[in-house]
Amino acid sequence: MTERPAQRTPNRQLAALIAEAGFSNAGLARRVDQLGLEHGLDLRYDKTSVTRWLRGQQPRGTTPALIAEVFTRRLGRRLTAQDLGLDACAPVYAGLEFAGAPEEAVDIVSGLWRKDSGSHAELRKIAFTAAGLVVPSRDWLIGRADDKVARGEQPARVPAQGRPVLPRQRGQAERAHGQRVTGGDIAALRSVGELFRTLDDRYGGGHARQALVRYLEHECEPMLRGTYGEQTGRRLFAAAADLTRLAGWTSYDIAAHGLAQRYFVQALRLSQAAADRAYGSFVLITMSRQAVYLGHGREAVQLARVAQQGVGTTAPPVVQALLHAVEARGHGVLGEVRACTASLVRAERALEAARPGDEVPHWARFFDEAQLADEFGHCHRDLQQFRAAAQHAERSLQLRAPSYARSRLFCRVVLASARLGLGELDQACTLGAEAAGAAAEMRSVRAVEYVRDFERRLEPYKDAAPVRGYRDKVAALL
Repeated sequence: MTERPAQRTPNRQLAALIAEAGFSNAGLARRVDQLGLEHGLDLRYDKTSVTRWLRGQQPRGTTPALIAEVFTRRLGRRLTAQDLGLDACAPVYAGLEFAGAPEEAVDIVSGLWRKDSGSHAELRKIAFTAAGLVVPSRDWLIGRADDKVARGEQPARVPAQGRPVLPRQRGQAERAHGQRVTGGDIAALRSVGELFRTLDDRYGGGHARQALVRYLEHECEPMLRGTYGEQTGRRLFAAAADLTRLAGWTSYDIAAHGLAQRYFVQALRLSQAAADRAYGSFVLITMSRQAVYLGHGREAVQLARVAQQGVGTTAPPVVQALLHAVEARGHGVLGEVRACTASLVRAERALEAARPGDEVPHWARFFDEAQLADEFGHCHRDLQQFRAAAQHAERSLQLRAPSYARSRLFCRVVLASARLGLGELDQACTLGAEAAGAAAEMRSVRAVEYVRDFERRLEPYKDAAPVRGYRDKVAALL
């Protein structure tokens, strides 16, 4: 890597942080190289490179941002290139920052929307990083709602002669400060969210994801940069958080995992501006679900626990049940039987405590007996408790509405895997073929991967007649 000519002033800021982090020069270089690999960069720095930086040389490209991220991970606080005495550059981790103020949060998330709505295919190839979960979840947990989110509000003018301000004059002032956001605007955002959520449940995240991102760019961003008071502003940030989380969820469903992670972090920050602690917990357990899917069980458990700690015991029973069930999924991936069972019991008791007429947030209404049975089924499958897995998966399928097509597909694969674990090969293959047929009708990488996972489980039985029949049925589907 070529460097800029050496400066005369030693970089004391970098030296102080190296000492604080306890890095050797070689250790810092190695970590920068490893972080670069996560982004497809072959950097090959060494201890001599670090010595040059300490003498005042400025690394080129995105390397200053990579170095800053290495220290952020180590020290547990967000650091920028400038904090290290290095030149500013476009952050390689753009989107994982937990903004310090609402205005900064709008800048970050709107930049993400604009990049994603264009032809930036590389954005969808960014790698997921488990270490990138630490700082945002911690900042959310210890943070509090922003003191002020109102934007562009002008104090009422009192005319010198006592004459009222004409409506035309007020309109000119409003336009000078951007679009005035109304309750109708926010209701429209909520309605759009329900529409895209329905499409996602039925047809997969890839079906209308790009349309959602363009809507965020062209409709939601102008609102966030518009004019609104405190109450309207909180509601606006809440709606924007919900749509941003959904953009992350649909990205996750098409296996754009690094992009999804960035959407989730920004949804978490927007929820803080909305002063909606409970919704922030929902974003965190969404992140936990992604971690489970990618095999990061320990991080999944930590995220679920941060969510629980963040809302305390004030959340409705349905929300408490959801938080405990997602923690159980993390324990299941780790094979922690006792911890998994304990979390499932807590989830079950919380759901039993719910009463008709309880006020439940709109985003938690999907969590019912069918969903809890689904969580039980997944956990017991991961723990290789196949009889219990089959019982719960069957119950979930009996209770689950047809509109949750993708969830039903996942549950059917869990049931197929459980039947296979019980030695019921014919039934397992029949269920697996049904799931494969459903996956072929969706634009969901997760759906296909569920089926592929089942097929890997079939490998020891590949010469059996039911398996050959299964392969003949699905060969042309996926």
